[in-house]
Amino acid sequence: MRGKRLQQIRTTADLERLRGSLLQKGDPGKILIRICNTGCRARKSAKVIEAFENEVREQGLQDKVEIKKTGCHGFCEMGPIVVIEPENIFYCRVKPEDTGDIVSETILNGGVVERLLWKDPDTKKFIKCEKDIPFYKKQKKSISFNCGRIDPTDIEDYIAGGGYSALGKALTTMTPAEVVEMVVASGLRGRGGGGFPAGIKWRLCSAAPGNIKYIIANGDEGDPGAFMDRSLMEGDPHSIIEGMIIGAFAIGARHGFIYVRQEYPIAIEHLSIAIQQAEECGLLGKDILGTGLDFTIKIDRGAGAFVCGEETALMISIEGRSGTPRSRPPYPAIEGLWGKPTVLNNVETFGNITKIFSKGADWYSSIGTDNSKGTKIFSLVGKVKNTGLVEVEMGTTLREIIFGIGGGIRKGKRFKAVQTGGPSGGCIPISRIDMPVDYDSLREAGAIMGSGGMIVMDESSCMVDLARYFIQFLLFESCGKCIPCREGLKQMHHILTNICEGRGEHGDIETLTELGRFMTTTSLCGLGGTASNPVLSTIRYFRDEYEAHIYDKKCRAGVCKNLFEYYIDEELCNGCTLCKVKCPEGAITGRKKKPHMIDPQKCIKCGICYSLCKLEAVRVR
Repeated sequence: MRGKRLQQIRTTADLERLRGSLLQKGDPGKILIRICNTGCRARKSAKVIEAFENEVREQGLQDKVEIKKTGCHGFCEMGPIVVIEPENIFYCRVKPEDTGDIVSETILNGGVVERLLWKDPDTKKFIKCEKDIPFYKKQKKSISFNCGRIDPTDIEDYIAGGGYSALGKALTTMTPAEVVEMVVASGLRGRGGGGFPAGIKWRLCSAAPGNIKYIIANGDEGDPGAFMDRSLMEGDPHSIIEGMIIGAFAIGARHGFIYVRQEYPIAIEHLSIAIQQAEECGLLGKDILGTGLDFTIKIDRGAGAFVCGEETALMISIEGRSGTPRSRPPYPAIEGLWGKPTVLNNVETFGNITKIFSKGADWYSSIGTDNSKGTKIFSLVGKVKNTGLVEVEMGTTLREIIFGIGGGIRKGKRFKAVQTGGPSGGCIPISRIDMPVDYDSLREAGAIMGSGGMIVMDESSCMVDLARYFIQFLLFESCGKCIPCREGLKQMHHILTNICEGRGEHGDIETLTELGRFMTTTSLCGLGGTASNPVLSTIRYFRDEYEAHIYDKKCRAGVCKNLFEYYIDEELCNGCTLCKVKCPEGAITGRKKKPHMIDPQKCIKCGICYSLCKLEAVRVR
């Protein structure tokens, strides 16, 4: 696509003519190979693409086969992923050496390479098509639909699929006020964490006095394990740009920014290409679609500070200063970037805007629950079998996400809890596994939606240690500007460390609870206000674990080293000697085919024997 001369689009008629021309050029008889070229790069998908290109060229199939480099397909556990159209054949964990078999067997002979198909772990049957795999079948892909389907570096591929038609509709058939009210009517809530109604924010900014206004897309995704925003920026950058232009028209902005952290190089690359192509086509710049709207977008690179995901800190960072939050009011919609009225939404929110104007506010508001409309993308990670990106309708239960789509817990272990909303979210126990996932239900459960991180834990997770880990993360990332957050996190981390190392005392739980409530009500920004959630939610649902650590000096999960010891169950041990051979301290003794023993005086609790024993004879007490 690079270097190709792009057609100027001056009116909606130009846009529709181009779309029609692109669709006519398409050859329905051509076989399409879709390959992830973003997330799957970590598993060498670039080599797979190169191997396919060589194979197709060597066999003279260039006129019959198209290779499309796409964004993330979502099922990251199975990458690199290759999908063959039109049959929708799904191949997983493809290696460069597999491409010859795929071309000869599938492309030339119409068969399948069974060993590369996804195998259902329950039925042991191979499933041929992507749409029939439970991971995809139970999702409702809307915002992430293009990811894994289009080439994100080709604006014409986006336009051929209906791209920028929402923009044309908004700019040529509606007034700015009507655009704002359509977003209000859709019920869309911001996808960045707080869940504030997007339309209300737009209405406030639109009504704010002043000729200079800004619009900002927040792509500063800092939650550990979260990659929803990154995948959307990498896989469908034009949907974000289109949503931003609609927003600019609504509030009267002439300049916009996309704030992306520096450690997302593919997202920055694809967004940069998309902006450049939109400018070349005339969809950014002067007199967009002949409506008189002038609008430009600039990418601003963040340095990776977690606090810069907070809207006021982010704007201060764009202004060139150290990103720290400021008190509100005034809210950014009234006084934001450089003191001017500013709309700041998450990148996924802008992806939703494009869908709303493509299909209508009524369609959008018919999806989800009464107070949480549309769909939501989650990054499903942790001890779940099927890790990756999932998009579901608001109100879908945790059970459906974790077991129906995620496939349940690895190694047959029991589900214990799920952390939603990132490090300042909360832990939800198994007793709430059937709760609907929406803004209000999560808040009532002591958690938050956040930007969509979802970390699954099994019985081997210690909830006290988990709370300590997240508090340590937040302590490191706190800007230190306000005392409740700075000192509260420091004290919380000190107490939790003492508990995990066997120095917990009576009254620690009450002190943690009091600190948490104080931080929630007095901290300056959202980070401090939610930072105690991991502690408060684990005390709420797993108080017995805190008490076992403090009073019994026991960590039943076998994580806190001072509070447990390993032993070998004689009934289960078959004397294979593997643990004895691998033990770095020589702490395990026993003869072959006889039960072994662990000397607690020599054991350093490295966990090697525990992880190696297939019979699970190594136990924790």
